[in-house]
Amino acid sequence: MRDAYHEELDSIGDGLVEMARLVGSAIGRATTAMLDADLKLAESVIEGDKKVDELQHDLEARAIALLARQQPVATDLRIVVTSLRMSADLERSGDLAQHVAKLARLRFPDRAVPHDLHATILEMGQLAQRLMAKAAEVIITKDVDLALQLETDDDEMDLLHRTLFQHLIDDRWKHGIETAVDVTLLGRYYERFADHAVAVAKRVVFLVTGEHADNLQQDLPTEIQPVAGPEGA
Repeated sequence: MRDAYHEELDSIGDGLVEMARLVGSAIGRATTAMLDADLKLAESVIEGDKKVDELQHDLEARAIALLARQQPVATDLRIVVTSLRMSADLERSGDLAQHVAKLARLRFPDRAVPHDLHATILEMGQLAQRLMAKAAEVIITKDVDLALQLETDDDEMDLLHRTLFQHLIDDRWKHGIETAVDVTLLGRYYERFADHAVAVAKRVVFLVTGEHADNLQQDLPTEIQPVAGPEGA
């Protein structure tokens, strides 16, 4: 019985990894659909979000069943509860990728992103995908140091987001209000996606150590501590 119990705990972890990989792929494909005005690809991302939702529902059902049957304590209880929270972060990440794809579909056959912002949006999409890939690796390896580094990596997304905003408030902006709204939304989608990847990594830190990641950040070596932005963020 105990072997079956721990196999079920492991399967919950496997489900989280699959969710992370799916949403990471989704944000990459949604970005391509956005920049290339690829309607078919956008539709596939939108449809594919159902799989992420199904995985979350299945994971929740199994976690709740474990809580009811086994009444886990200590580390096992932390695994189950933290996994539920991670699944919510990952499901929301899938929704954000879907939002990007829906915007691509809404503006088809036109492109929502002006040509002079393509490089920035592409970089944000690629970074979002890398962050989620790293979050998946953290779930697999339970590597606390790697998990803590994700917040530093997220500083790059914050910088890209600020760069995007600077374009929007520039007096030379010539793409109109509708495009400004589209770009504002896109920037927010990518920023929030990155935040969810960081949140997943932080939850792994709590799962492994029982300590909140923010408390452990202060013990990091200087070279991997998060670097404050111009506003101290």
